[in-house]
Amino acid sequence: MALRIYCTTAYPQIIDEVAAAHTQVMGTKVHFRTLIGCTAVCSTTVHWKCALPQHGPGMKHTRKIELADWQRDLVERNPQGLIRGLIHSDGCRATNNVKRMLPGGPRWYSYPRYFFSNTSTDIQGIFTDALDLLGIAWKQNRWNSISVARREAVAALDEFVGPKA
Repeated sequence: MALRIYCTTAYPQIIDEVAAAHTQVMGTKVHFRTLIGCTAVCSTTVHWKCALPQHGPGMKHTRKIELADWQRDLVERNPQGLIRGLIHSDGCRATNNVKRMLPGGPRWYSYPRYFFSNTSTDIQGIFTDALDLLGIAWKQNRWNSISVARREAVAALDEFVGPKA
């Protein structure tokens, strides 16, 4: 079984981290395929099915996605790694600009926040459970999106997520 993770070429550090993870987890040789705007990081082993029991036919949001007991144990020991990976794959850190109408006229202010978007409610739950383990406040801002906007919560994520690079 081949595992291919497609990464935007704009973030070479993430490509390197994905390649290192392939090697660290399975000890397999990593191959790269450069396409327009992205790089596929690939490795082949029959053991990927053991490491990724969530894999299956169909779209993720139409089937049950849950962590195996051993995966849950890993997340409980290091929720930061899962959160960082999920934000780097399906999230972002953005600046929110807000306009408030005050008696003296409009006032603009900005603040950073993180978003994580995924159609699968199971994957959203895995993400928010990991945030809860660290006591990081979050809100569901849309049916398919989680927002982390409180100052202390953003600061906590900034410590280990960091910018995409």
